Amino acid sequence: MSIDVDWARGELARFLELTELYRPPDPPGMTVWTTRKSNRGSQEDIVASAHVVEQILDRVLPDWRTEVPGNGRINRWSQHREAAQRADVALQRDAEIQERLGDTAPRLNAGSLHPWVWSAAGPLWRGGHFREAVTAAARKVNRQTQDKVGRRDATETALFQSVFSKDGPKPGQPRLRLMPDDGSDTFRSVQRGAAAFAEGCYAGIRNPNSHEDGLPELPEHEALEQLAAFSVLARWVDTATLTT
Repeated sequence: MSIDVDWARGELARFLELTELYRPPDPPGMTVWTTRKSNRGSQEDIVASAHVVEQILDRVLPDWRTEVPGNGRINRWSQHREAAQRADVALQRDAEIQERLGDTAPRLNAGSLHPWVWSAAGPLWRGGHFREAVTAAARKVNRQTQDKVGRRDATETALFQSVFSKDGPKPGQPRLRLMPDDGSDTFRSVQRGAAAFAEGCYAGIRNPNSHEDGLPELPEHEALEQLAAFSVLARWVDTATLTT
């Protein structure tokens, strides 16, 4: 889903207006020698605005919490303010920059991943824990699949081999169909491919991330690729027809 740029920029501008620092005027008839500054808006209004702005920042600058500097000693909202300023420029000029620099390749936005994946990965991702974020997403997809088919006796690879089996459903072993079972080679290929893909996700991604001690942190772009793989699997499960 694309961003409403005008709306987002308006929300950022409102936040920047509320959090602008200024020196309050001296009381009538008094001179107060201080360099202390205050935000123009009330904390109540700023907190309400920040709730919206943080979600805009998560979409436009997914790594703002770890990559944008801030100094809480100066003001509580200093990091938010710089991130908002950067996001506003990005919303204005990203298309122009990509055109001028020749980078017109599409970009993967984590917010567009399947909700099962990003809802589990997001909190860890924002803290820079990319490997743990992928593991959390894998677990969430597994749990959601168990919930959909009503099983707790199988998990991960064994679960997906069962639910994507080409065989007909059995008592206690429902199936997920990505297309109607018309007996065609296409049906068999789709089901076999889904089972093999799920096995690859758990054997090749989830297991090493979870079971190997001392692994270095995943580079962000590799972790995003791995999340995308689980997003594909999640979408297949979510849209598949349950057959009992």
